Amino acid sequence: MVRKRNRRAARAAFAISLGVALVLGGAAAAPAAPERAEATPIIMGAKNFTEQYVLGQLYTQALRAKGLKVTYKENIGSTEIAAKALTSGRITAYPEYTGVMLSVTFGRQTTPKTALGTYALAKRLWGARGYVLARQTPFQDRDAIAVLRNTATRYGLRTIGDLRKVPDLALAAFPEFETRHIRRGTTAVGMARAYGIRNVDFKPLSGISAYTLLDRGDVQAAGIFTTDAQLTSTKYVVLRDPRNVFGFQHVAPIVSKKLVAEYPRLLPTLNAVSRLLTLKAMIAMNKAVAIDKKTPAAVASAFLKANGLK
Repeated sequence: MVRKRNRRAARAAFAISLGVALVLGGAAAAPAAPERAEATPIIMGAKNFTEQYVLGQLYTQALRAKGLKVTYKENIGSTEIAAKALTSGRITAYPEYTGVMLSVTFGRQTTPKTALGTYALAKRLWGARGYVLARQTPFQDRDAIAVLRNTATRYGLRTIGDLRKVPDLALAAFPEFETRHIRRGTTAVGMARAYGIRNVDFKPLSGISAYTLLDRGDVQAAGIFTTDAQLTSTKYVVLRDPRNVFGFQHVAPIVSKKLVAEYPRLLPTLNAVSRLLTLKAMIAMNKAVAIDKKTPAAVASAFLKANGLK
């Protein structure tokens, strides 16, 4: 069943990237009757970058397709601002990354060693505050290190630890990457301790893409995010992180317990969207917005229609 859903999500993502409609088999479901009016409004929030705009639209449009009245607020800001908006009632739901929940919202210095452990702890902590954590997505958007495919072939690079084979290693990334991952890491185990990567010539990014520096040959490796739109190209290789220095960053919508109690269709609908969001599908949707210049609303709509959720 999971493999079937993953294939369906991949087909939908492919259709979006080509800008064509994809019709799946099966009879169309009858429109759902509107949910009865309740005191607690459904206000879906999204943070301030491309992937969050797509996620916000996906969840909002899927809920509206079930007859629910949803107000959508995007571009809220950072995690700290979004979490405060949630707890103050300015929004009543928003998608967040499980590792970020622990490290930023709850100030945890260390995180569990598995994805399920990370999710379970985040779910428990949010539950204590009066919120429900919906199902987490198959994809995760976490820090990673990428190299050009010809670099990977030349040095035999498959994992981060293999970077020890690269002489005079130069690595480009955002400035915070150095303190978070090279020096110590989000799980208190940095690249030096976990993989023996030392004496890195670190190049902090300033107004230029890490992928551009890779393409020009200015660096041999770059700190990237696993759902970057550029990863639709086969010329890049994302190195595996078997020791999980970068932690886990699956997405799970955070929802007020009041909403779950008042709107029976809400949680199952959010979960139905989340289970379709594979890494391949998310990268394709990010590319459709960031590179192909389609609107997040249009990309989300095409994906939901292709998967029978709209």
